[in-house]
Order: sequence, then structure tokens, then C-alpha cells
Amino acid sequence: MRAYERFLKYVTIYTTSDEESASHPTTARQFDLAHLLVEQLKELGVADAAVDEKCYVYGTLPATPGYEEKPALGFVSHMDTAPAAPGENVKPQVFENYDGGDVLFAGTGEYMTVEKFPELANWKGQTLITADGTTLLGADDKAGIAEIMTAVERIQKENIPHGKLCIGFTPDEEVGQGADFFDVDRFGAKFAYTVDGGDVGELEYQNFNAADAVVTVHGFSVHPGSAKDLMKNAQTIAMEFAAALPAEEVPEHTEGFEGFFHLCQMSGDVTTAKLHYIIRDHDGEKFAARKALMEEITARLNAEHGAGTVVLELKDSYYNMEEKVKPHFHLIENAEKAIREAGLEARIVPIRGGTDGARLSFMGLPCPNLGTGGFNFHGPCEYITAEKMDQSVQIILNIISIYAEQ
Repeated sequence: MRAYERFLKYVTIYTTSDEESASHPTTARQFDLAHLLVEQLKELGVADAAVDEKCYVYGTLPATPGYEEKPALGFVSHMDTAPAAPGENVKPQVFENYDGGDVLFAGTGEYMTVEKFPELANWKGQTLITADGTTLLGADDKAGIAEIMTAVERIQKENIPHGKLCIGFTPDEEVGQGADFFDVDRFGAKFAYTVDGGDVGELEYQNFNAADAVVTVHGFSVHPGSAKDLMKNAQTIAMEFAAALPAEEVPEHTEGFEGFFHLCQMSGDVTTAKLHYIIRDHDGEKFAARKALMEEITARLNAEHGAGTVVLELKDSYYNMEEKVKPHFHLIENAEKAIREAGLEARIVPIRGGTDGARLSFMGLPCPNLGTGGFNFHGPCEYITAEKMDQSVQIILNIISIYAEQ
């Protein structure tokens, strides 16, 4: 079975996570896919496949006889889809021998145009897969799951020699909780790859350092007719805080390794106002400087408007996995070789975000990220091609063979 055939089934299973939920997993519906994957893994010969009470799927393929001393290698993908766009009732559209032109979404009558997404023309002649325009597709990261599952199937059918292989599927990655309850010891690998990136051939091991910042401003309200020298408007002070940050260091004006402050939410009235930021930077020193700048602005505004006017809460979320991957740089070198053996150019790109692999790397499981072949994640213009999924499967198999031969 080709990876895209599995994928077409997986995307119809509703697995959107919920960032407002306090349960683990954040949505019970993620178990629907987890149970199916356990069943399929067992059919593929992964006898110990199981899902735990937190919705983590684990399974191992014992080493081929004679390869027991090879390093245990893992592959990880996540089952949830992003709450940023609807993920229920996904209706995939398959365009065989795609003509390279605009794509009609059957659910809305609208088009994904080549003018807006010029890279579409590059996939002329391939089998293009989209949703119908009313939902996301779910290639992030059900494509990765389908590719890992297909690699397992081919290993078994083609008797490909390998060391111990460890498979893991996580819930809640899209809401930043994918590694919260991941059992590294149970997983059993010495090293791993997440299969959760963009185009095939891309290889990622440098991600943002990340923090959340909540700025709460306490004001004082009186009647505006008698407000002179008495009113303290929390909203205008909040705007002072926002204006004190570098105007160009925001997501819409940055790329590559450039960091940013991103104002995600704002609310308030005269009495109380809140700003919710995320802070991102690849460079550790610059990341620390960004947090220090917020603290300096807070201190200055409190000196101007009174102690306790502005309260800043900072919380680190995750860190750049580069420092954990670099001591095991064979992970990158072998992946580059595997990509070249698949007939592609290996491209190391920075992650402008985070993955389960970043958290796992700091939990003792060095874990760079491989591309799945998907594009435009988290929205109705998400797409992938069957051929790119085939290439991703081949890269996984090449990595397994390279480690088996070393």
C-alpha cells in the first residue's frame, strides 16, 4: 500500500486538539486514530504495539538477527491536527496527473490559485491531494504517520535488515503538549527523527527558543468629566508597552533565523488590560535579551505610572534543540545521505516554531525533523502529493539502512 492511500483514511478521522482543555489528551477523539494505528501496527507485525492512558502509541520492531548491536532508532509523528482551522468532516480531493493550474475546492466553489501559490505549478503531473476548502487537510501530521506506517510495511514485506526500530505517535503536539507525557524509556530508542516537516528533502535541527509573556496592566477609573490627574487608563498604558517593542521584530516582517515578539491577544478596559505575547529567537543570547527588554519596559512603566501598574509573567516553553543534536551530528549527516540517495537535494532549514523533537531532545532523545511533503499547513489551502509521500517513505528506509550498515 502506498503512503497516500493510508493517509486518505487517516485524514477523515477527527483528531483536532484543544488548547483550552485541561485534560490529557486534550480531546478524547484522538484515541480514535490511536486505536486504529495500534491495530494496523499489529497487523504489520509490531506485536507490542499499544496505546497508553494519555493517548501515546508505542511499538517496536526487534532488530533483524545479527543486527542487535546496531543503535535503536526511532520515528515519531503526531496524531492531532491544529485547532487553528476546522478539522472535522475532512473530505480529501485527489487530482491524478494534476495539470499545474488553479485548484477548485468542491466545498466552497473557491480556488487555490497559482498566482497566490506559484509553487503549485512545480507539481504538474503528480497526484495532488487537498481538502475541499471547508477544512484543513491534516497533512500536519497525518502524512508523517502514513509515511512511517508505510515504511514499516515495506521493511516487513521486503525483509530489509535493520536494528531495533521504535515507533511513537503523540497527541496534542499542535497545542504544545505533545511531549508532556512521552515515556522515553518505554519508547526505547537511542536516537529518533520526527517526521513532521514541510517539503521532502528538508532537514531541521534548529528551532526557536520560545517563551510566553502575559502583560497585565492595572488602571484606575473615574468619570471622564473629572478624570484629570486621577484616571489611569490601563488600555493606553498597554499601548505604551506595545509601542516600546521594536516595530519590525514581528512575524510579518521576519524570516529565517530572525526572532520576533508576537502579540497574540489583547483585551481590556480602563481598569484592566491584558496583552499576551509569544517570544521567539533561535539565538540563546538574543532570546534572553528579548525577555530582558520586556522586563525593562515593565520597570520603566511602573516607575512612570506607579508600582504594580504593569505585571509581567514570563514562562519559557521550549528551547533550540541544536545544542542537543550537535553532539550526535551523525543524525544530520546520515539523513543528508539518505535524502541524496532518494534522488533529492538535502536542504537544512531553520524551524520557525517548535516540534515534539525539540522537547524530546531535551528529554534525552536527540530528535531532528524530516519533511513529509506537505505545504500550507493549518488552513484550507493545505496540500500534499502522493509522489512526495513516496519519497519521504524512501528517505525513512534509507536512514534505517544506513544505520544498519554502519
